[in-house]
Amino acid sequence: MSRYDEEAKYDRPKRRTRPRTKDRPAYDDAVTGFVITRDRGRYTTWVGDGDRVVTAMKARQLGRKGVIVGDRVKLDGDASGAEGTLARIVEVLPRTTLLRRSADDDDPVERPLVANADQLVIVVAVANPEPRTRLIDRFLVAAYDAGMRPLLCLTKTDLADPEPLLSTYRPLGVESVATQQGGNLDDLKEQLRDRTSVMVGHSGVGKSTLVNALVPGTNRAIGVVNDNTGRGRHTSTSALLLRLPDGGWIVDTPGIRSFGLAHVEPDQLIHAFPDLAAETTNCPRACGHSESDPGCALDEAVAEGRIEAERVASFRRLLASREGRPDPA
Repeated sequence: MSRYDEEAKYDRPKRRTRPRTKDRPAYDDAVTGFVITRDRGRYTTWVGDGDRVVTAMKARQLGRKGVIVGDRVKLDGDASGAEGTLARIVEVLPRTTLLRRSADDDDPVERPLVANADQLVIVVAVANPEPRTRLIDRFLVAAYDAGMRPLLCLTKTDLADPEPLLSTYRPLGVESVATQQGGNLDDLKEQLRDRTSVMVGHSGVGKSTLVNALVPGTNRAIGVVNDNTGRGRHTSTSALLLRLPDGGWIVDTPGIRSFGLAHVEPDQLIHAFPDLAAETTNCPRACGHSESDPGCALDEAVAEGRIEAERVASFRRLLASREGRPDPA
């Protein structure tokens, strides 16, 4: 036996490794689901026309890609919805809209809230608790940034006159509906029909009460307003997407006391107002379109009567809210 053969018999067999490939499974048999809520890493989804509910987890290959309420996803594995089964979310389909916020105005990290919604319903009590216009403004900025239609829903209108609040937002062209506890909700139902709407608002304004009335049997917890602080207690703890009896979907979100807008730039915001954006073509470079920006073309347009002063003032109020500055008025 040769020297080579003598040594070769002591060699360990080489490890066989699977060649790497960039090809990914096609998941041709995957079904499409609609994420309606999330709880500790488990996602509840509607499948098909909502004929069954499937619990799923996120597949490893998605990495850090988030899955949120409203996402349309592809499900692999057992999507029968039978008790004890668990499917895998293997793909998040492209989103049409994305409602986002940051923790604070100086926090660069965006926090996605709801995907694929087309309407933001801002629920505001005209009394008990008192309206917080700064928070309303921030919700409006988030809606315009996401490309969503804002709708102002006033509750408890039997306790106070809603007109002062409505007059504040009328120059922006924001549509509104008024409700009262136990009252008729036909106007609100008409605005929600065949849309995917997200309900947001301060704690205690009556979001869960509205959801329970709009979708009977939901039984969302209802809180009360503290008489000393005037604040509501958080009752909804997670976002939940529900199907409306008359068509469409509604997302109930936990009560929100702050809404950071670090991700929104002034140029993004003004494009939600085409009439104002058209006038800013002659603005100086890096103009922020606020009342303190010298040479802003919006001031010239107001002076020459091309746009209404109230509308510019309302837009600048939104800018001030987005930047955490006091109301310029």
